[in-house]
Amino acid sequence: MEIGRGKSGRRAYAFDDIGIVPSRRTRDPEEVSVAWQIDAYRFEIPLLVAPMDSVVSPALAIQMGRLGGLAVLDLEGLWTRYEDPEPLLAEIATLDEGTATRRLQEVYTRPIQEELIGRRIQEVRDAGVTVAARLSPQRTAQFHKTVIDAGVDLFVIRGTTVSAEHVSGRAEPLNLKQFIYDLDVPVIVGGCSTYTAALHLMRTGAAGVLVGFGGGSGHTTRTVLGVAVPMATAVADVAAARRDYMDESGGRYVHVIADGGMTNSGDVAKAFACGSDAVMVGSPFARAAEAPGRGFHWGSEAHHGEVPRGARVDLGTIGGLEQILHGPSHVPDGSMNLIGALRRAMATAGYSDLKEFQRVQVVVAP
Repeated sequence: MEIGRGKSGRRAYAFDDIGIVPSRRTRDPEEVSVAWQIDAYRFEIPLLVAPMDSVVSPALAIQMGRLGGLAVLDLEGLWTRYEDPEPLLAEIATLDEGTATRRLQEVYTRPIQEELIGRRIQEVRDAGVTVAARLSPQRTAQFHKTVIDAGVDLFVIRGTTVSAEHVSGRAEPLNLKQFIYDLDVPVIVGGCSTYTAALHLMRTGAAGVLVGFGGGSGHTTRTVLGVAVPMATAVADVAAARRDYMDESGGRYVHVIADGGMTNSGDVAKAFACGSDAVMVGSPFARAAEAPGRGFHWGSEAHHGEVPRGARVDLGTIGGLEQILHGPSHVPDGSMNLIGALRRAMATAGYSDLKEFQRVQVVVAP
């Protein structure tokens, strides 16, 4: 599509721009499976809670694991900087908009404590659920040994944009391929938003690739940096990379995980329709009564010391974690009973499991 005489651009689509098309067959929602498995770990629900201080505490990670899902601890957040971050979380919930960003920057200047990394992972591990934890690419080399020694099950390397070919004249960049090869645990890495970037990340040996820039509700990356790729197109492109990488590698399957930009159950269903194996969401769970943000939501980009690319947003509290996942819902906006809605979407389109549902027909319906 021509933007001007000197520049052309491809038309891309957000989840709001597309719709799922029912087929000739429908199913009973109770007979639909939404389970998924990555490496040796099987989950009854295909939702990952994003590694954000506003949504994931060790206690919520444990509860999510017991409900059949997975919550990812942010090892660069308040839980690894402070012995007891609860007073700070309570303070953040009282800040006005004019002072929130500056105060977040101040709170997150405290150094990460390696001893707390091990303790938080062990806390979740002792509860008997799968442990997933996140570091940014910049911190991975520094803290990965502590994370592995503490017994993490799934290692998540997550940034706004992660590439397999980072170039830096200031410091030795993380060699993802060598790093993943040397680890004994499966690694999920991202975000990425294009076919080529995803293919390169898959070639590093990652078990899963995150699609998107994360932090959809509070993200201001488009405003601050001008960087944006609509999620429906991004997920479909990365799913194509997964297919081609399977051919290239002789059958190795890399899981595609949509990350960010999904605020309701319809967005979640569309992410699977575009090719996701699982989704990582934050804002729907920030509204849970158990969320540490007390109804407020922010990501790691919101407290960046030089270029904040996120805001603290007030989403409010609508119910408990189990109700948000499994209902019953008392509102018609798709904010509750996420799994029930996903089952019904799949059943309406006639599919019995998520792998089949990836083949569902979609239409452009802005």
